[in-house]
Amino acid sequence: MIDLKQYGYIEAETPPIGLIPGRVTELQRDQYTVITEEGEVTAVLKGAFYHTAGAREDFPCVGDFVLLQYNENGASRIAKLLPRRSKFSRADFSGHAIGYARTIVEQVVATNFDYVFIVSSLNWDFKVNRIMRYLTQTRQSGGQPVVILTKADLAPDLNAPLVDVQKAAPDVPVHAISSHTGVGLDALCEYLQPGKTVVLLGMSGVGKSSLLNVLMNQEVMTVQAIREEDSRGRHTTTHRQLFMLPSGAMVIDTPGMRELGLFGADDGISAGFNDVEELFTQCRFNDCRHQTEPGCAVLAALADGSLPCEHWERYLTQKQENKFVNDKSSYLMDKRACHKSIAMRNKQIKKNGGFKK
Repeated sequence: MIDLKQYGYIEAETPPIGLIPGRVTELQRDQYTVITEEGEVTAVLKGAFYHTAGAREDFPCVGDFVLLQYNENGASRIAKLLPRRSKFSRADFSGHAIGYARTIVEQVVATNFDYVFIVSSLNWDFKVNRIMRYLTQTRQSGGQPVVILTKADLAPDLNAPLVDVQKAAPDVPVHAISSHTGVGLDALCEYLQPGKTVVLLGMSGVGKSSLLNVLMNQEVMTVQAIREEDSRGRHTTTHRQLFMLPSGAMVIDTPGMRELGLFGADDGISAGFNDVEELFTQCRFNDCRHQTEPGCAVLAALADGSLPCEHWERYLTQKQENKFVNDKSSYLMDKRACHKSIAMRNKQIKKNGGFKK
């Protein structure tokens, strides 16, 4: 028998008769791998699940706790998704450029984690703006962000990027490491405690797979070379998967993201830019646009340097994108609801014999 408490499970109530709890450790297409007290099982969604789930984001994801009908002779069936205590999401633009996206939906990347390791390599592709976007969505997720700067052995100057990140996010831990030499890895032990879950997030080629291999003390992921001309990598991880480390902590590895689209990140933006929004309360006019208005606290802070220009620009960029996604998502949800209502009405009319003259 497996003790699910080792996988972070906390029993809130006794499962209904015929159902047992489990945690999703892998998802490939529509097939799940779930760890249960009976061991590791293969599972699919119960048919009724498709009718009760409100949207795709309500479907189980790696890290989720579920109740399932156990089948020792075949695929078990997931009957219920248990409440999530944390969730990292991003906007899925369905492959279209942001200005031309026909659909925007929430894509749940991982759930039920304690820490988010935002992984960025110290090579030509290092960008503070990208790290700040991950930080915003992490603050929205309910997990604690930790910035991991990889490939420290290849960086000619470690101090500059460390200072840049610490200046942009002074309240977030930042660690420079090398999976190749082991530099900085000991500092990660405080997060990798038994029963804790960490999710690795970052672009392709930043060293997530190398870090996972080191933490696992074995090669569980193939490491691919990056392109020299732009420091970009190819996807090593092709699907999300949860690993149990020798320390008793768990790591959720995720495929590299080409870009992170903010989704429903109002609270995350406010948490990351609370110093900016605090200035709004000091403006002379409540409806100040922070452009040319007299008595604007933002313009005054920009002028005296207490508000760095790049910090203000990051705030405006993230607010603009988040508003676009929220407005587009609301429009599409209202449109789908309208179409559904019309379809149901037409079905009822047809059932009643059509329109009366």
